[in-house]
Amino acid sequence: MEVYLDNSATTRVLPEAAELMTKIMCEDYGNPSSLHMKGVAAEQYLRYAHETFARLLKVNEKELVFTSGGTESDNMALIGCAFANRRKGSHLITTQIEHPAILQTMHYLEGENFRVTYLPVDQSGRISLKDLQNAMTQDTILVSVMHTNNEIGSLQPVAEAGDLIKRINPNTLFHVDAVQGFGKAKIYPKKMGIDLLSVSGHKIHGPKGVGLLYIGDKVKIQPILHGGGQQMNLRSGTDNVPGVAGMAKAAELLYAHYDEDMERLYRCKRHFMDGVRRIDGVRINGLLPDSPDGEGTAPHIVSVSVSGVRSEVLLHALEEKGIYVSAGSACAARKPQPSATLRALGVEPWMLESTVRFSFSVYTTIEEIDYTLQTMYDKIPMLRKYTRRK
Repeated sequence: MEVYLDNSATTRVLPEAAELMTKIMCEDYGNPSSLHMKGVAAEQYLRYAHETFARLLKVNEKELVFTSGGTESDNMALIGCAFANRRKGSHLITTQIEHPAILQTMHYLEGENFRVTYLPVDQSGRISLKDLQNAMTQDTILVSVMHTNNEIGSLQPVAEAGDLIKRINPNTLFHVDAVQGFGKAKIYPKKMGIDLLSVSGHKIHGPKGVGLLYIGDKVKIQPILHGGGQQMNLRSGTDNVPGVAGMAKAAELLYAHYDEDMERLYRCKRHFMDGVRRIDGVRINGLLPDSPDGEGTAPHIVSVSVSGVRSEVLLHALEEKGIYVSAGSACAARKPQPSATLRALGVEPWMLESTVRFSFSVYTTIEEIDYTLQTMYDKIPMLRKYTRRK
């Protein structure tokens, strides 16, 4: 049996999205900037994507810019807004558990003489609104907080943060990295005080190499790519029509079955957590203290620390049985450094080298989870004995 439980890294493309992309690449392959009928046909797919995401996010079509993925969306939001609003201030705020696309961009901006405050999180991976309030100043031009943590599945109080930010300083921009949250939650930027929102196609059963940035109509931002002036001069470059359309189709289908899919995901998560708790020396990370069943966290992510077994060892032991999981963020998985998220949680040193992430999708079945659990029951005692002998 093959079991793919690394859906936070990437997802299997929905057949309908793949079919639409194939049609565009092989039949309707024109450049949307061209004035002939092939170009007009391509432009219609872009219009479909704008209409789809505008409807799902309840925003205006002109507030959407398509990018090459979540990393570009994050970079464009942070760099574009920081430089465009520099006369208003030089202070930025984010959290200690952001994706590298945010943290590394913030480090870059620090080198450009911006000041950055990194908010701590509690043991559940959530920021304190009081800490956010204390960090805010009249010099704060942008706050960036992720919706869903990609490693432990913690959910930030985004709507409450948006309200707080606007009450303290209406001019401060609020960016939300929703790469892991979009498709798993209903996110409405205008109702939640969000000025900028990042989305990635390959996390929602769409293609890789395409993403989205919502930019509120009153946001002052400058482009980070220059060229032909596509997308209202905000993001130059030939439009990725197949990717954009495929991402829109995937989003449309996911939200069409939203309630059913969320129920299935939470059922899988609870079933897995109940089973993994039967293993001695196992800890589930990122749960709220009063919600051991996972309520109040992402429906598709479970972070598990297994004492006495290094994460890479368990990962490959599961892979031998056809089970694919991750040792953490896929964007940093090949870098030999402890997880910044786990360190921010203040976990014990052993957990930094013994944590594995399981992430589910709409394709995940209870049968696959039972197979994974039984494999863990069989493998972990043996791996611990081997570790002790070494």
